Amino acid sequence: MNLDIVMVTIDCASPRTLAEFWTQALDASVAYESDEFVMLAANREGGVRVALQRVPEPRAGKNRAHLDLDTTDRKAEVRRLVELGATELAENSMQGFTWTVLADPEGNEFCVGSEH
Repeated sequence: MNLDIVMVTIDCASPRTLAEFWTQALDASVAYESDEFVMLAANREGGVRVALQRVPEPRAGKNRAHLDLDTTDRKAEVRRLVELGATELAENSMQGFTWTVLADPEGNEFCVGSEH
């Protein structure tokens, strides 16, 4: 088998608007954009691309998949992301690992975690 994850796509109502949040959140740049689709590329080696894809229906219920982001300073990153427009939803811990559940400006949930 020879498969690698190279991009994660997030369905949304407004790809260009949501790209403003995610480019800052992930320190990424817009690699491609159209009215229907924006692809972000990490500004550092080895980052996974994130795409924002316009869909006609609003998000309903909890995401079926979400991004898990890792950091050495979770509290500082959560503060930064909230300043960018994210909403903090919950904090969880288990076996030496703590993560914060957030939502981007369109309500798509993601997590920021760190070992403690």
